[in-house]
Amino acid sequence: MNMAESYGNQDIATEAGDKPLAIVIGSGLGGMAAALRLLAKGYQVRILEKLDAAGGRAYVYEQDGFVFDAGPTIVTAPFMFEDLWSLFGRRFADDVDLRLMTPFYRVRFDDGTVFDYSNDIENVKQQIRAFNPDDVDGYERFLSASEQMYRIGFERMGMIAFRRITDLLRHLPAIIRLRGDRSVFKMVSRFIKDPYIRIALSFHPLLIGGNPYSATSIYTLISFLEREWGVYSAMGGTGQIVAAMIRLIEQHGGRISYESEVSEIVVEQGKATGVIMKSGEHIASDLVVSNADAAWTYRRLIAPEHRRRWTNSKISKARYSTGLFVWYFGTRGTYPDVPHHSILLGPRYRGLLDDIFKHHRLAEDFSLYLHRPTATDPSMAPPDCDTFYVLAPVPNLTADVDWIEEAEPYRKKIEQYLERTVLPGLSDRIVCSMVSTPLDFKERLNSEKGAGFSFEPILTQSAWFRPHNASEDIRNLYLVGAGTHPGAGMPGVLSSAAVLDTLVPNAVEWVR
Repeated sequence: MNMAESYGNQDIATEAGDKPLAIVIGSGLGGMAAALRLLAKGYQVRILEKLDAAGGRAYVYEQDGFVFDAGPTIVTAPFMFEDLWSLFGRRFADDVDLRLMTPFYRVRFDDGTVFDYSNDIENVKQQIRAFNPDDVDGYERFLSASEQMYRIGFERMGMIAFRRITDLLRHLPAIIRLRGDRSVFKMVSRFIKDPYIRIALSFHPLLIGGNPYSATSIYTLISFLEREWGVYSAMGGTGQIVAAMIRLIEQHGGRISYESEVSEIVVEQGKATGVIMKSGEHIASDLVVSNADAAWTYRRLIAPEHRRRWTNSKISKARYSTGLFVWYFGTRGTYPDVPHHSILLGPRYRGLLDDIFKHHRLAEDFSLYLHRPTATDPSMAPPDCDTFYVLAPVPNLTADVDWIEEAEPYRKKIEQYLERTVLPGLSDRIVCSMVSTPLDFKERLNSEKGAGFSFEPILTQSAWFRPHNASEDIRNLYLVGAGTHPGAGMPGVLSSAAVLDTLVPNAVEWVR
C-alpha cells in the first residue's frame, strides 16, 4: 500500500498558450525541485513518474497503520526548501513542520560505547574529552576546516554548472589548498587521534553511498552544514515534504502522471525533443529534465549514436556507490531509550568497507543506520507501537549476491543483532515487516548496478568529472538528482535543481 492518494493524481488543466513545455522524468526530490524552478520561470511542466506515487527514493510505504519513509530521513539544509517556497511567495514552514533532532544521531560502537553528536558544541567537547583530552582542540580546528570546505564546496562549487574545464580550473587552487585529494578519513585524522572519534566524525560519506577512506575530503563540509543549520526531521516523515512539493507543483499548474515510465528520450539533430513512453506514446516537448539515475538515463534512455562522452564503456567502467539493504518493521510496544537516529557500528570498520567497496562481497558482519521516527512523531505508528527502519550498506550488484535467496537470512541476522544490542525482545514484538535490496533499487528505481546513490563520490567523479547538469552530448537535455553535479543527499539533489537556474532561460526567452 502507498500514499498516492495523499499526493493526488488529478489531471490538472493548464492555460498553456505558447509556453514552452518541460518534461521532467521522475519525481524524486531533485525532479520536483526542478519542476518548481521551471514553473517559476514560466514553463509548462509535466512530470512523468514510473511508480504509483511521488518521491523516488523518498517514496512512502504504509502497512498496518505504520508509516515508513523509504529513503531519506533527515534535513540538513532547510534553507534550500525555504528558497523553493519563496519562488511562489510562500513559507515552507507553513506547509511542513520540521523538528530539530537532539542528538543529531547516536553512534554506538561494537563494545557498547556511545557518542551522541549534536550542535551543542560544549557537550560534544565534553564527550570528546572523555575519549582523549588532546582531541578537543583538534575538534575545534576540524570544525574550522569543515567550514572552509563548506564555503568552497557548497557555496561556490555546489551552485555552478561545471560546463567547461575552465570552471574546474578556476576552483582548482582552492581544492589543492584544502587538500581535496585527501579522503574524508584522512582529513579528520589530521585533527583527531582517538580512533573512535575519528570514525564518529568521518562516517558521513556512507550516508550518500561513499567510502570515508576514498570519498574526497570536500564532503567534510557536511559537519559544518549540520553544526550551522542543524539536523531536522519532518513531522509525519519525509513523505510530508514530498506531499507538500506535489501540492505546490499542482497549485501552480504543473502536472504529474503516475505509472508513466519513459523508455526513450527522443533526440533529433542533437537536441532532446520529447520522450517515448513504455506504453508507446510519444510526448513532444521543448526540453527534457531527467531525474532518473544519470547512468541509467544515458545507457538506457538515449541511443548510443547520440552519445559521445557517456558511452556504454565509460558508464560500465565508472565506480558506483554502495548498495542498500533496508528492513522496515513495526513493533508492538515502544523502545523509549532508542533515539530517532542511531549509527550502530560492527566489530570491523575499514575491513567491512573494503569488503563492500573493493572486494564486492557480502560480509558476515555489518554496520547499521537505525531510524526510529516515532521517537519524534508517535503518529507514524499505531498507539503504543514503534516504527523503524534499519539500513545496512552492502555491495551494489557488481557483487555476486543472489538477493532473492539472501534477503531473509540477512534480515534475520540483523534482527538477532538488534535484539542482542538495542532492541531487547524484538523477535517477539515484530508486527509488520518488509525489505528492500539492491535488486529492488535496480528493478523499481532504475538504478544502474542497483547502487543506492548513483556514482561513487570520489574526486575523479565529482564536479566537472560528473555527468553535467546540462548534457554534454545533447542540447535541451538537463540532469538533476544524485548522479549529476553536485551529488547525492538531500542538499545535493536540491542544489542540482538550483543549478538549472543558471542554465535554462526564462520561458519568455526560450527559442524553439
